[in-house]
Amino acid sequence: MNTVLIVWFLISFNILSQILKTLYKLKPLNPSSNFFFQDFSNTNCFSSFTDLCRLKEISVSMANPTNNSEPPNVDSQTNNKRRRKKSIVWEHFTIETIDAGCTRARCMQCKKSFAYISGSKLAGTSHLKRHIALGICPVSRNHEKSGQIVPFTPLPIKVSQDVNAVPRKRVKSSTSGSTSFSFYQDCRRQDIAKMVIMHEYPLTITECPAFLNCVKSLQPEFPILSVEAVERDCVGLYRRERQTLLNLVSSIRGQVNLSLDMWATDQSVGYVIITGQFIDDDWKLHRMVLSVILLPFPDSETAFNHALLSCVADWNLETKLLAVTLDETFANKAVRKNVRHLLSVKNPLILNGKFLIGSCYARVLCHLAQDALGVISETVKKVRDSVKYVVTVKSCLDRFNDLRIQLQVPSAKSLVLDDQSQWNTTYHMLVAACELKEVFSCLDTFDSNYRISITLDEWKHVEILCTFLKLLLDAADILTGPTYPTANAFFHEAWKIQLELRNASVSDDAFIRQLTRSMYERFNKYWKDCFLVFSIAVVMDPRFKMKLVEFSFTRIYGEDADHWIIDVSNGVHELFLDYVVQMLPPPTFVVNGNDGFLKPEIRQEEEDEETILHCEIVKTEADENELFLSTSDELSDFDVYISGISNHQNTKLELDQYLEESVLPRMQEFDVLGWWKSNRKKYPTLSKMASDILSIPVSTKFQDSVFDMKCKKIDRYRCSLKPSTFEALVCAKDWLQNGISDHSSDLSPSISPKSVVKTHL
Repeated sequence: MNTVLIVWFLISFNILSQILKTLYKLKPLNPSSNFFFQDFSNTNCFSSFTDLCRLKEISVSMANPTNNSEPPNVDSQTNNKRRRKKSIVWEHFTIETIDAGCTRARCMQCKKSFAYISGSKLAGTSHLKRHIALGICPVSRNHEKSGQIVPFTPLPIKVSQDVNAVPRKRVKSSTSGSTSFSFYQDCRRQDIAKMVIMHEYPLTITECPAFLNCVKSLQPEFPILSVEAVERDCVGLYRRERQTLLNLVSSIRGQVNLSLDMWATDQSVGYVIITGQFIDDDWKLHRMVLSVILLPFPDSETAFNHALLSCVADWNLETKLLAVTLDETFANKAVRKNVRHLLSVKNPLILNGKFLIGSCYARVLCHLAQDALGVISETVKKVRDSVKYVVTVKSCLDRFNDLRIQLQVPSAKSLVLDDQSQWNTTYHMLVAACELKEVFSCLDTFDSNYRISITLDEWKHVEILCTFLKLLLDAADILTGPTYPTANAFFHEAWKIQLELRNASVSDDAFIRQLTRSMYERFNKYWKDCFLVFSIAVVMDPRFKMKLVEFSFTRIYGEDADHWIIDVSNGVHELFLDYVVQMLPPPTFVVNGNDGFLKPEIRQEEEDEETILHCEIVKTEADENELFLSTSDELSDFDVYISGISNHQNTKLELDQYLEESVLPRMQEFDVLGWWKSNRKKYPTLSKMASDILSIPVSTKFQDSVFDMKCKKIDRYRCSLKPSTFEALVCAKDWLQNGISDHSSDLSPSISPKSVVKTHL
């Protein structure tokens, strides 16, 4: 009997041991339970049969669980929480738990909260995608307008999340994330279009192998863009920006001034660049390229008229054109005559369309520099060759610096070879060479290869030349600032040049007379054409008014200054009276059916300080509703005119009151537009005149071409583009640089109250 029990015990033990080993391999237990990690083949681990039965029960309960009320496995919960979210919106949103049954999504940019999980309902991510993709998020929209890339903010790691856990492998799906990737692709295409426009890259850059490799390394799934696609994106961006600018131009109450520049090509055609300049209702000065128009026959006298008319029609400037600035290098007398006639037709009320500036300010300064450099061109060439000899060979430069130290020359300037297409670089080269002239004079004794001889008289001539070039450089520097200056800033530099050249042309020094004779003749011609515009603009500066005109003209003309000052005074008053006439309400009539004559009616809107034309046609008893005029009072129009004048007597005194008041203290940093903005209620008519005059452009050049000795030339690739595409690239670059998108795009074109005719039939 004992033998049978022992055999049964051993067989049962072996079977149970195999079961436990199998369960151990399938489901490892907690390492902290040392009992389960014992060697089950060792029979000494069981102290009694009771322990063995208890172990058997535990094993059976692990293999066949029956208690469903127990909580799920902790690891399973961690895996469910660790599951990565697939949608791209989670790069822009974070999840916030409000309470046990409510979870919301918050935008990382604008911090707005959206519904996500409420109880057992899942809101999904479609509304979150629309918030980003459709530009509803204000922060993302501002970044997009300014050309900035919205920074990626990674999702924060929650404290309860196991940071060491390996995330579950994401299974790719053929339709997963198609909408989000489409949104990503559209945004990046806009970035590529801005890149092409801002850096003037060719449209074919997207097919360049280096560009493709760069894009693929960043986003392998991004498709290859064709040249046609890039062109469409650039033109589309141009059209959106153009509509924004058109709304801005249509909303202003003042006038718009234009400047025309000519870009040459290797072909027999040219492009005219038309730039508009105006002051908006918030008294901010704007200078924007409006049109780039192809001229098939640029030598034609009417070519610029057609281009100007096209721009005026495209931008609705028929009643807003005040002044036009040209460049004498392409605008001869016949062209200027045609444009002046066009101004007289478009705006006959403002000085009969006489605001035509026939020469570009920057171009005139460039011609003056060329005239001065041409007088001593041989000496300038000697200096340039000497500088070239020193700076191009390192051994020569070392010897030159050693010699400068030995001679103890105090100059700290470095020699730099000039760019002969930029006259300001020639000036800087000559100034540095003059300060080191002692070193150049002794260089031949230390360097036998240096054989250029410059005499003391030649160095003296170079120094005199630099004095006049410095005068021109100071006058041109106001065009190279971060913002374009108002018209009043040019008077200060112009009258100083006129004074210095006038005095130098009659100098006792023969060389100075020779140097400045042609310069004075050229600038004196320009001064006579433009002094009235310069003077009226500086009168609109409350720091100077007519006082600076009187002071400067007395310095220039001496006893003959009176008639010049009178011309300016008459011009200011005549222009002001033109604005007074514009502000007057025109006579309008109401047909009276009882008396049978037209009765004038004037209605003044005090809020807008504008007059609304009100015409009311009343049915009469005459046959066929025929309208007729009564001859009972032929001077009814005169009565209306006198009525309007009497209502605007205070307007006539605005200019005299402004001029009689003392000038403001002269400050270096003075905002003339801000002053007029603060005083527009005190001077309603004069402030409108100041707004138009101060925005007149006197230069047709851009900041990067102020010192150019030659006209700008378009490269061969851009000449091969369609004219509409070339216009889109040039205009869009200028608008993006000037931040036109900062203005509200929902501006609606305003209609002047003067043009409103209310008719009752």
